[in-house]
Amino acid sequence: MANTAQARKRARQAVKLNAHNSSQRSELRTAIKAVRKAIEAGDKAAAAQVFQSSVSVIDSIADKKIIHKNKAARHKSRLSAAIKALA
Repeated sequence: MANTAQARKRARQAVKLNAHNSSQRSELRTAIKAVRKAIEAGDKAAAAQVFQSSVSVIDSIADKKIIHKNKAARHKSRLSAAIKALA
């Protein structure tokens, strides 16, 4: 348990920040799942449309340093490749 007022405040702030970052990561995962679902449906145009909106979510979360920029690039690259592979 935190002993000083400063440590208690930092503990309170850490709880709030953790909750915010967790919701942001959840939003990221939801965006990625939406693209994967569109790819599995087999509609290339719809998948590309969902991918465009997901890219902005992925980029904004990487800009906030919730995930590393290379991880964001990896997700975008793999999703893009999967969309291009659709017939």
